[in-house]
Amino acid sequence: MGDKTIIIGAGPAGLACGYELAKKNKKVTIFESSPFIGGMSRSFDLWGQRVDVGPHRFFSKQKEINQFFTELIKDDFTLVNRQTRIYYNQNFFEYPLKLGNVLKNLPPFVIVQILWFYGIQMVNPIKDPKNFEEWVTNRFGKKLFEIFFKHYTEKLWGIKCSEIDADWAAQRIKTLTLIGAVKSAVFGNKGNKHKTLVDQFAYPKNGTGELYERAASFISENGGEVNKETAIKRVLLDETNKKVTGVELFDGSVKEATNIVSTMPITLLIKGFNNVPEKVRKAVDALYFRNTILVYLEIDQEELFTDNWLYIHSPDVKHGRITNFRNWCTSLNKDKKTTILCLEFWCFENEEIWTGDKQNVIDLAKEEVYKINLIPKEAKVLNSKVVKVPKCYPVYETGYQEGLNTIVDFLKGIEGLHPIGRYGAFKYNNQDHSILMGLLAAEKIADNKQVDLWDINTDTEYQEDGEIKDVLAQ
Repeated sequence: MGDKTIIIGAGPAGLACGYELAKKNKKVTIFESSPFIGGMSRSFDLWGQRVDVGPHRFFSKQKEINQFFTELIKDDFTLVNRQTRIYYNQNFFEYPLKLGNVLKNLPPFVIVQILWFYGIQMVNPIKDPKNFEEWVTNRFGKKLFEIFFKHYTEKLWGIKCSEIDADWAAQRIKTLTLIGAVKSAVFGNKGNKHKTLVDQFAYPKNGTGELYERAASFISENGGEVNKETAIKRVLLDETNKKVTGVELFDGSVKEATNIVSTMPITLLIKGFNNVPEKVRKAVDALYFRNTILVYLEIDQEELFTDNWLYIHSPDVKHGRITNFRNWCTSLNKDKKTTILCLEFWCFENEEIWTGDKQNVIDLAKEEVYKINLIPKEAKVLNSKVVKVPKCYPVYETGYQEGLNTIVDFLKGIEGLHPIGRYGAFKYNNQDHSILMGLLAAEKIADNKQVDLWDINTDTEYQEDGEIKDVLAQ
């Protein structure tokens, strides 16, 4: 059999790993269940334009990640001026926060309430906050939690903020504080003459997916295989020696390998094993994912709103984020005089919005985009399309980490198995984090580098204060 690696999944983590292994002249075979390359970060042509599966940008200061980007994309990128705002209570709030904008949009008595509840929390903080609501309230006060965190978060996860583990907040907003936000609002970028990743980000001219399509091409051109529409039934183990031997496909065929890099959902990976300890099975049964429904609408106007994307915090609509692809780079629009918007709805597999007729969610998207005045009443929707993305958000329900630790301990005992990525490691990764996991997995396999892939945090440090010129120079 020789030294061979099989990678399950052709998303950011899997393709980064495959690319790095191919550079090191290692035998690589990738199996992807869908017809597409890039996973959640893929791009595709639509109505004569180019779009992504939701908004994806690169904002890392990590040398390895930026090297991966520049090696593949080279000069075929542009710098996009970033504007992302929060829509709440019929107002748009700049993000990062700007003091004048906040004072304009919030009534004075609400601002007083924010400061009052913040003061109460500073005097009497919650000791050892266990859930998202407690963690955020501790950091910002009750009123600010209710305005800017509660509704959006519950849309995303489908459970109450009191049921979401504090890990979620610690990973995603750990560097943000009310005092820091006020400083940013007052002083902004004063004293910093350079553009940072808050202001701009690098973006491939042909969409985010171009990065992964080029990685797949490199693998194929350097002796590897990238198989689409080929799902893995299960990973095969030598149970006596506790190591991987290969994979079984759904047609019954077996492919041998010395290393398996798995980006498939960790729950499906383990359910394919025989003789799994009962406590591990129970831990797996307690983990679950959230799905995404993307509704693309082609609008017969060029200028709608100026944001790359908007976070929709208003509780009176069901969608939580909307992307405007006309505001990314002109090469995506291909001289078309229309605008493509993408509305995101989040749900579980048993909800009617997921199982029902696609036309129902299209009608809902059309209704809501007019309801919150994101497009003028005279604008017409010319075309619509629905894309469903299953199991894309690992749900951090309170106490999930205990069960996940049980699973990780079990998987660490299997030689040659490397679960990575958002699905594979049950971590809420950005594409940057998944790329890093893939690159390090390749180094572990090819160079025997001593790295614990489970220790890679989803946000080890705040990335966006890096200067654009420094990032691109790496």
